[in-house]
Amino acid sequence: MVKSELIQKLAEQAKILPKDAEISVKTVFDSMIHALKSDDGIEIRGFGSFKVRKYEGRSGNHPRTGNEISIEPKKRPFFKVGKDLRERINKKTTG
Repeated sequence: MVKSELIQKLAEQAKILPKDAEISVKTVFDSMIHALKSDDGIEIRGFGSFKVRKYEGRSGNHPRTGNEISIEPKKRPFFKVGKDLRERINKKTTG
């Protein structure tokens, strides 16, 4: 599912204008990005949690030339799936 499909689904289910659904989705995503940039975690019960993992700088080898290079420290978002979501995805359907 892509962002535009999410917006369309929200508009249909909430019976709101697509423009209002777009504002809602954008607001949620922008709030999540702001929280992660501030090193705050995000926990959505039944879905999962997001946090930022920090990686130290290190030296490595350039894959093409084999020369040693310096890899800068960085931050990456990390998602940990919640128990309820994991169980729903793995639930076997009967029938």
